[in-house]
Amino acid sequence: MKRLAFLLIGIALFPLFSHAGGIVTNTNQSAAWVRMFARDASTGIDAVYFNPAGLAKLENGLYVSLNEQMVIQNRYISSDYPYLNESDYEGSVFAPIFPGIYLAYKYGKFAFSVGINPIGGGGSAVFENSLPIFEMGVSDLVPGLTARGLPTTEYSMNANLDGSSVYWGYQAGITYSINDMISIYAGARYVSAKNTYQGSLTDVMINTAHPTYNPTLEMISAPEFFANLSADATTAATSLQSISDASYGSLTLDQAHTFAIINDAQYASLAAGYNSLGLNPAVNTIDEGIAPFTASSQESAVRAMLLADQENVDIEQTGSGIAPIVGVNLSFEKLNIGMKYEFRTKIELENNTKKDFIVGYDAATGTPVGMFPDGEKVRSDMPAMFSIGADYKLTEKFSVATGFHYYFDKGANYGKQINGEYVDNDMVINKGLWEFSLGLQYNITEKLLVSCGYLHTQIGVKEVYQSNLSYTNSSNSVGLGGAYKVTPGIELNLGIGYTTYETFEKNFEHDLGGTGTMIPVVESYDKDNLFIALGLDFKLFGKK
Repeated sequence: MKRLAFLLIGIALFPLFSHAGGIVTNTNQSAAWVRMFARDASTGIDAVYFNPAGLAKLENGLYVSLNEQMVIQNRYISSDYPYLNESDYEGSVFAPIFPGIYLAYKYGKFAFSVGINPIGGGGSAVFENSLPIFEMGVSDLVPGLTARGLPTTEYSMNANLDGSSVYWGYQAGITYSINDMISIYAGARYVSAKNTYQGSLTDVMINTAHPTYNPTLEMISAPEFFANLSADATTAATSLQSISDASYGSLTLDQAHTFAIINDAQYASLAAGYNSLGLNPAVNTIDEGIAPFTASSQESAVRAMLLADQENVDIEQTGSGIAPIVGVNLSFEKLNIGMKYEFRTKIELENNTKKDFIVGYDAATGTPVGMFPDGEKVRSDMPAMFSIGADYKLTEKFSVATGFHYYFDKGANYGKQINGEYVDNDMVINKGLWEFSLGLQYNITEKLLVSCGYLHTQIGVKEVYQSNLSYTNSSNSVGLGGAYKVTPGIELNLGIGYTTYETFEKNFEHDLGGTGTMIPVVESYDKDNLFIALGLDFKLFGKK
């Protein structure tokens, strides 16, 4: 199978972008979380997600929590690859609607709960001005054509990708209070996953100098130029074959010209072709020229097809999985401790491809090779996760909370590839990601409280994991906000949070135009997040 390196866009799996939490897991699941970041020992209604065993501390009654967030993420990528037009690229992820809905019914020793939230992804990612991974192969046309005696100094192209990813989580479970100190939880989450991609790659242009096709050194269509080169090479191969069929194949090109087998114009055209293919008209025979011209024609034809406009690309990936969840809550006089373990969610995505990105052609059949073959399945798991948190009342009005999360990334399968082959996570990850949070809360009055928090996330991926469209960074987040009791049965939560990420540098080598010449490249990946959250908690009946 022949695949040309310059169009291997490399998005076999678009990122399941996480807004806060693990590599693919969202933990920004309530407005109360945004205002303080440490909810792992919660005994409020958002404990449905953060500490489901803690629901035993609720008073009898029916509780509902409605949460909405707007999340804005900016992505920044830079590359020092010398042939790119730009070194800095930007993209954005926007989630105007990021809901979280929780219901809990507490009666006696039991609490029954349901939660619905975007456990992974959420929003759409837009890259309007291309990316290094889109452009590096196309930029290789500049040195590649120049090396063939076709001076080229510029290229241009239009490339864009708009992708969305959302993994909806539907959680249900039962909490049981063993005694006043210990309660336990057992439940499960069903995850329904959907990724969509729309994009295009059009208007690839070059300013290659050519006496026939671009004598004025203007920007011309790259696919048309390669189609013309293919036609020229086919004509040359046919001409050489006819000379060989006349029993002159053992002559060099110069000898064929000397003996007037070919005229001056034919010689000039064929000699230029010999030189561009690394052949010597004085040394290489007619027969020795046929195969290189034939191969050149085929390669140029494939390049012309791959560089042709690709518009209205439309791909959808869907899949689902189930993960058990267990939890324990320990309650003391001033201290509450919550623990939760979520098992791995095994998810297999299936492609529903209406129009694909074409990345190559089968050399034997000429069949196009797509990036997302229709019906193909690929793993996109969510990892197992352990969380533990504590909430301590320093005074009647002032409390401090902390939390720790560990994600068992190496035991999951994220569908990552190395050199085009799918690999397990332990090939691309050194250790699991972990998080530490610290939150402070102060009750100003019986109705009004304020809070703030800090969250640190530490990644454990290898360099090979990172790519333009799927990368993760260590980060630091701050959040603040408050809550107000509108009535005894209604509480309003407001929060705002901001995340800065540590720049990650990746060192790798790029194969220049598929020639085997390796060029060292340094890319850096960065991003930032802004969260704005609003939540309403209701107690519909019971003691208020």
